[in-house]
Amino acid sequence: MELSRLPLVLLLCLLASSSTTALPALPGMDQVRQQVDRANRRGPSIGLVMSYVAEDTALQASGYFRPWRVQPFVDLYGRRFHIGSIRGVNVIYALTGQRRLNAAVTVQTLLDVFTVSGIVHYGTAGSSNDSMSFGDVSVPKLVAYTGAWTWKKYKSLKEESTELNFGQFNIPNGGENLLGSLKYRNEELYSVGKPMEEVFWLPVDSAWFKIAEGLEVNLERCNDTFCLPKTPQVVHGLKGASADMFLDNAEYRKFLFREFAVSTIDEESAAVVMTTTSPGVPVIVFRGVSDLAGGEPTWSSTSLMNLASINALKVAVEFIATIGRQMSTPSAQSSKN
Repeated sequence: MELSRLPLVLLLCLLASSSTTALPALPGMDQVRQQVDRANRRGPSIGLVMSYVAEDTALQASGYFRPWRVQPFVDLYGRRFHIGSIRGVNVIYALTGQRRLNAAVTVQTLLDVFTVSGIVHYGTAGSSNDSMSFGDVSVPKLVAYTGAWTWKKYKSLKEESTELNFGQFNIPNGGENLLGSLKYRNEELYSVGKPMEEVFWLPVDSAWFKIAEGLEVNLERCNDTFCLPKTPQVVHGLKGASADMFLDNAEYRKFLFREFAVSTIDEESAAVVMTTTSPGVPVIVFRGVSDLAGGEPTWSSTSLMNLASINALKVAVEFIATIGRQMSTPSAQSSKN
């Protein structure tokens, strides 16, 4: 019988069967689903994410994280999600990789696949604020993505939003420049129960930020190779900026501080906050200062990166312990099962 003469119902059944056969499940996904279900049966966990290998190394070497004996990790989409606890609080942590896309994909996977009650992000950052010293840890209240631009031929005469005019940096005198200017763009934020809105500043969770303000953490002043002249401190309520580039330019660093009053510069924080804000899940950021984002002594970024990672981790750990107690997260007992 010709295909065109088949009854409609039978034809639809054949098409459905053909479609199912053509799109088989990914190899090993049944086992992964079982592992994820097993991890979720422990109860809600805090999602902990970091971007650089050095930040992951700081966690592994610290002894804070205790792997779950039953199932210490789940490998999913090329990333390893470690299952365990910190200070008796259920935690699932993952190394995201660098820049916005990697950070967003990892956080979205945590939110979609695992039972996560909030996201804690820690790592290193460059400083654009001279009042912040190496080893200090910033707990920003607002972060922005400063890597989205409209590149224009000329600077607008009447422009309300911030622009970077390349001509201002002509040497020896400022003036017009064929590079024109950059107009900073807002992000499109999609949130549950709300229409899309354009935003520039993204706030961390206000309740979690208030808890972070009450933490008392003794930060490290020395690592194996270097000691800072004074003990670092935790600084709350500043602004942070993220972009898909490693910033090592003193003039641009000064521009960002002057125009946006940002104190730390990194590549992932805005993506982490934006991804978590969309479904309304709490999020907090801890960034340790490892370098001055351009114009700093050559030893700073290499000598102090692990110290900045350790200090940011110490604050994150203390926060997890505190939030775990307040949220009554299933903790040590379930982790030992």
